[in-house]
Amino acid sequence: MVSDKCPIEVSIEVLGGKWKPFILYYLLNGTKRFSELQRYIPSVSPKVLTQQLRDLEEDGIIVRHVYPIVPPKVEYSLTTYGESIRPVIDILFNWGTSHLELSRIESTCNHKLAKVK
Repeated sequence: MVSDKCPIEVSIEVLGGKWKPFILYYLLNGTKRFSELQRYIPSVSPKVLTQQLRDLEEDGIIVRHVYPIVPPKVEYSLTTYGESIRPVIDILFNWGTSHLELSRIESTCNHKLAKVK
């Protein structure tokens, strides 16, 4: 049976979750190790970060590369398809920046860690 879905519904299914937009924001500047993502997003638990990364990998947005070394080295990066999310994250970032300025709230986002290109 084929199910009809609204494009917004599909977008929310793929990008929904509290941490996925943050993960994508940091991966836009290149490959990151799990520990780097944890450092950039300190509020996320390792279990939740792992699940969100798995979800993004399952949806073809990111790729996980495991190096056969001891200790294990795992890196995450955007797929070519995942790169297509750049304009969406850029728009979210810019809208959020404008909203913070309008509300006179200081940003807590560390722009030096990752800047959307």
